[in-house]
Formats: sequence, C-alpha cells, structure tokens
Amino acid sequence: MLKPIRCFTCGSLVGDKYDIFAERVKAGSDPSQVLDSLGLKRYCCRRMVLANVDIIDQTLPYYEFLAQRHAEFESDTM
Repeated sequence: MLKPIRCFTCGSLVGDKYDIFAERVKAGSDPSQVLDSLGLKRYCCRRMVLANVDIIDQTLPYYEFLAQRHAEFESDTM
C-alpha cells in the first residue's frame, strides 16, 4: 500500500499517523475526532490522510494481464 509520508504543502510528517487513523475509523470512530487526537490540525495535512486511496489492489490485475499478453506476443513472434 502506498501512503503519503509527508504533507505535500507544509512538509509535516503524516505517514506514521495513517495506519492509526485507518484502524480507528474502521472501528467506528469519527474521522474528524481521530485527526484531532493525532495532532493533525492543518487542513493540508488532514487532506493528505483523508484523500489517500488504496488503489494498488485495483491496478495489479492490469499489470498481470499486460505481462501475460506480452508473453503471448513474444511466443507468437518466435
């Protein structure tokens, strides 16, 4: 999973707080209260944590398909 390490705007460290945020929100806590308790007061840092989307599981099948097609193409040309 790719998660932001630092805020793009202010450079504050946010990577160490993402896992805690995700666990607590998944447990049912209010996201704004979790961000406040983690010390993320700036809206730019809050945006970095809130806007992160785990897309690696969605993109992996495309790369596997491309590798398979490439192998098929290589075997057809020989």
